[in-house]
Amino acid sequence: MTATLDGRRHARPARTSRRKVVKAVSLHTIAIVIGAIVVIPLLFGLIGGFKTTAQLSTNPFGLPDPWQPGNYTEVIFSGSFWQQVWNSVFIAMATTVIVVGLAAMASFVFARFAFRGREFWFLLFTVGLMFPFAVATLPLFVLLRYMGLLDNPLGVILPQAAFGLPVTIIVLRSFFRTIPREVEEAATIDGCSSFGFFWRILLPMARPALATVSVLAIVGSWNNFFLPLVILNDPGLWTLPLGVQQFNGQYSSDTARVLAYVVLAMVPALAFYSVAERQLIGGLTAGATKG
Repeated sequence: MTATLDGRRHARPARTSRRKVVKAVSLHTIAIVIGAIVVIPLLFGLIGGFKTTAQLSTNPFGLPDPWQPGNYTEVIFSGSFWQQVWNSVFIAMATTVIVVGLAAMASFVFARFAFRGREFWFLLFTVGLMFPFAVATLPLFVLLRYMGLLDNPLGVILPQAAFGLPVTIIVLRSFFRTIPREVEEAATIDGCSSFGFFWRILLPMARPALATVSVLAIVGSWNNFFLPLVILNDPGLWTLPLGVQQFNGQYSSDTARVLAYVVLAMVPALAFYSVAERQLIGGLTAGATKG
């Protein structure tokens, strides 16, 4: 009987250990498969840019023989490419400053002040999440033409900021509400006005949330294709996604050169994400734990 009990006691840890190993192997397998789905197309594009189109046709998955760096150097030394990078950076930064600034002030009011109709006005902003940009294309185009903002970066910046307000306000309002009332009362006793509390205390405490919504706004603006396509006709104002489309149309028969252009167009976004990834994850985690 004692031997039987000892056998069961030894069997349970062995079974638990086996489950842990199976679980770890399964998780690693899933991670490797998902990582391969992401990395393989990037590697194909990166290596394909060093080939000629003939090499891509005869040996699409092999290494270049010989290597052709000219596809990349031609794009790097092209003035239009850097002009498009600058246009994308300028529009993304301006959009982010406007949307985060306005959303922070609106969220402060919605989170810290009680007034009649507060939830109704907040609901109006949340309804904006269900309003797709495609539906507003025609009236927005007419409005911007009336305001003289066609072929103007402001014609892209202002609509992007308007469409980014709902989600930014929702995120910041949730974070602002987690700041204890005692902090605001202590600031008031020390002679701090409402705006002083907002500017000097609330915004510094909300850095993780502000970083998160800033990253989201920059990424959304950087990847926006449809709005610049509708508003910007001057090639000197084109953003990088429009440049990729134009380059693809110009060199549609030279696939290797198009791959080089697409890879270089991705580099700024990847570099930015590698720097901002910690802020983005930290902000989302802080919001999850506090919300």
